[in-house]
Amino acid sequence: MASKIAFTLENRERIQAVESLFGPTGTVLAMPSRVLVGEGRLIKQCRRRPQPKAFFLFNDVLVYGSIIVHGRWLKGQKIIPLEHIQMEDLEDCTMMKNQWLIRTPRKSFYVAAASLQEKRAWMEHIEDCRSSLLRSSDCRPGSTFAMAWIPDQVSALCMRCTRVFSVTKRRHHCRNCGFLVCERCSKERVLLPHINPTKPLRVCRLCQQNLLQEKDNHDEARQRGGSMEDEVPSEGENDGDSSERHTSKLWLHCPAETWTPYTYLKTAHCAKKSTPGSCIK
Repeated sequence: MASKIAFTLENRERIQAVESLFGPTGTVLAMPSRVLVGEGRLIKQCRRRPQPKAFFLFNDVLVYGSIIVHGRWLKGQKIIPLEHIQMEDLEDCTMMKNQWLIRTPRKSFYVAAASLQEKRAWMEHIEDCRSSLLRSSDCRPGSTFAMAWIPDQVSALCMRCTRVFSVTKRRHHCRNCGFLVCERCSKERVLLPHINPTKPLRVCRLCQQNLLQEKDNHDEARQRGGSMEDEVPSEGENDGDSSERHTSKLWLHCPAETWTPYTYLKTAHCAKKSTPGSCIK
């Protein structure tokens, strides 16, 4: 009983310390059943360049933010429920190793760890917490995920019409497929409920055509009284050219000094099995 009380108090102090990093603009993270499982710094592939981000894994959510002053001040707090996360392991490339893809309904992005051991620790603990959450609650796993945006530096050409980007011909991203497209190829706006249920978002012409065709097929099925399930592609089936999956190969590159070790905090797990990452007693 004493050890349980001590762990509860220590966990509460750790969560309060994370809250203080985000200052008054951050969301309150303390909840009766919430446990801080691990923390560390990962490289996140952003639109313009890879950037170090501080990540915090709880037993029910993944939280991250931009680093202003290391260990003192973070901003741009993002909170992702674990049931809405899907991960995909990626192979190493010559420019960056130890990377993987985190998919969520609203946003998907690439991250990379300092070592293979830390990558495995992050992925294992995220999946363990997610599985435990789904078993012990009424949460349902996500089924629709946003495509990861292709970084700006990957292509100098529009990936639909091959026009050359310039100061006057800016890069844009299709919110449906994540491709880099020019203004001419992305004038359309379509409602993507899994990303934003109220605001129509920028999409390329090909995605707009495919989405409209999909909607027409669904409407026709309703009029016939048919089952909507018959219109849903099976798992792994490509839903047209607009849903092409792109895998990071040479997109991530960041100097080693941006890394900090992943720290595994949930001491209750340490006695059960040997776990990669450091373990605080």
